[in-house]
Amino acid sequence: QVQLVESGGGLVQAGGSLGLSCAASGSMFRIAAMGWYRQAPGKQRELVAVITSGGSTNYADSVKGRFTISRDNAKNTVSLQMNSLQPEDTAVYYCNAFVSGSAWTRPKEYWGQGTQVTVSS
Repeated sequence: QVQLVESGGGLVQAGGSLGLSCAASGSMFRIAAMGWYRQAPGKQRELVAVITSGGSTNYADSVKGRFTISRDNAKNTVSLQMNSLQPEDTAVYYCNAFVSGSAWTRPKEYWGQGTQVTVSS
């Protein structure tokens, strides 16, 4: 089994910055893509940013130029630096990872428990 544990988040004023981190642990052979999703009240969960094991990134249009995703493959961690935060960024942020348990198994998708980010106007 694989666990994703998030840290960071909290309350910040509009225009401020916050950082999120997520550490993966457990039975892991290889971690493919890692990413961050968010879910605001009454809305569907949406992709924020994703990064492959090779370092390729993809961002939601709404966060491009403001958020930066990074990962440390040696430490099995993924981070999200969020700058110029706006009230519409308020949501629960979830860490996501696709992890293979061995060289012969397909990656499985795992989720963290979520961390609240609240941006006040």
